[in-house]
Amino acid sequence: MLKTELLEIVVNGENSGIEFKRDDIRPEQLAKEIVAMANFQGGKVLLGIEDDGAISGIQRPNLEEWLMNVMQEKIHPLILPFYEEIKLDGGKTVAVISFPQGISKPYVLKDRGKEEIYIRVGSTSRLATREQQMRLFELGGMLHTELMPVPRTDMQCLDEARLNNYLKDIIRDPDMPHSESEWQQRLLGLGFLTDAGGVASCTIAGLVLFGKQPRRYFKQAGLRVFAFDNAEKEYQAQLDEILDGPMVGRWDVTPSGKHLIDGGIIERFMSAIQPFISEQSSTIDAGLRRETQWFYPLEAIREVLINALAHRDWTRFVEIEVGSYVDRFEVISPGSLPNSMTIEKMKAGQRSPRNTLIMEVLRDYGYVDYRGMGVRTKIVPLTRALTGKEPEFVATADYLKTTLYR
Repeated sequence: MLKTELLEIVVNGENSGIEFKRDDIRPEQLAKEIVAMANFQGGKVLLGIEDDGAISGIQRPNLEEWLMNVMQEKIHPLILPFYEEIKLDGGKTVAVISFPQGISKPYVLKDRGKEEIYIRVGSTSRLATREQQMRLFELGGMLHTELMPVPRTDMQCLDEARLNNYLKDIIRDPDMPHSESEWQQRLLGLGFLTDAGGVASCTIAGLVLFGKQPRRYFKQAGLRVFAFDNAEKEYQAQLDEILDGPMVGRWDVTPSGKHLIDGGIIERFMSAIQPFISEQSSTIDAGLRRETQWFYPLEAIREVLINALAHRDWTRFVEIEVGSYVDRFEVISPGSLPNSMTIEKMKAGQRSPRNTLIMEVLRDYGYVDYRGMGVRTKIVPLTRALTGKEPEFVATADYLKTTLYR
């Protein structure tokens, strides 16, 4: 780091990724700040800087060795930081400890026989709430939210016809269950039910994939769909509807192909949004029909929706939002990108599914292709070809927003 870069950081002050400390800080206090940043988006701790930005410089002998001991003894899993010392005019030296966002969340502070999880909130480090801890465990791959039980549910909450269709026709199970007890054992094995204290309850995955009315028991299920005839949200919407029901459709599978019998939420969404993303041609073709003109590529619309359903964070207590505007189409999927995934990696075709079971079932039906590269192979090139504009992806700590411009 250059001296000018360091001085610019000091002038700008502390934030969610920058912390100032004297070098006589207690080991557990330094570890707490590093844990909180690693559980967020990484950052830098500057030793030798007062809270008000005054440069006091470092005094502790063998500071780098002391730091590495703190990292090893007080933080789990181990973080290996980048350490450097910057000499400033006047003879003072500042130590800069840099580390990226952690990929083994949650990181914990080990002190006095306890392990505590901290997160960064603005320029402060705070103990994580129960919900925040759950998200960190999920991001670290230690908690599979989709397999958690949904209270007050049982096997009767699932659509028997769709389950039968899935086993018999979609995955061609050679040993179909017959009795209720056989069905329960099979659904437990598939992960659509789970044993919750001696009671077979629906998992989140089972309920959102095959549930008759998922939102009755799980309020963040389903989709909120709206349409406006201008570029902003207005009080009076052309469409404002919450879609509830199983994700997957029921299909008749024959040697000649697969035919839809009863649509799931994906098909219902496409039907509801069609009038707002297309228009009829003013001329009649040779077959005496008016051609439908699409404002966006249908495959890209479908892919954006399926990605939101497959990868959303179920610990967030809001539904997916889909909005059609006069100039764009937006899908907001709750939750940050999983673990170390970035928009650049996503566009390059890297895969990191959050909800593996949901993704695999959607793939069984053909909603998701086996490459799992829909952003790279469908959303980006199809949108660019039809509209001449690049799709936009915005990732925050709370959501991923995908925008296709008309």
